Amino acid sequence: MGLMVEDKCLETTEQGFLVNLADWNEDVARQLAELNNIQLSDAHWEIIFFIRHYYQQFKHLPNARVFTKAVCKELGEAKGNSRYLHKLFPDGPLKYACKLAGLPKPPTCL
Repeated sequence: MGLMVEDKCLETTEQGFLVNLADWNEDVARQLAELNNIQLSDAHWEIIFFIRHYYQQFKHLPNARVFTKAVCKELGEAKGNSRYLHKLFPDGPLKYACKLAGLPKPPTCL
């Protein structure tokens, strides 16, 4: 499978996650968002950059509960709750934040 961005075909998994983390940039995120029917706002970018930083720092992805708690700790209670995160990513906040951030599929996501 592949994703076309700026005349380059980037390798993706069957579920549309990037295979190579180094392929990611903001244009890739925009393309992935479009394919997943997500209108990116500043709020989305904040979560996308947050999860990228988390992954770079800890070298693994959190489960959904730890993700929500980490967002709460870093960005405050107004954003670190599942209602807010589901508004941004209705089909699964952790899964789609990771997908748009160019990260692997979280092990806890189906």
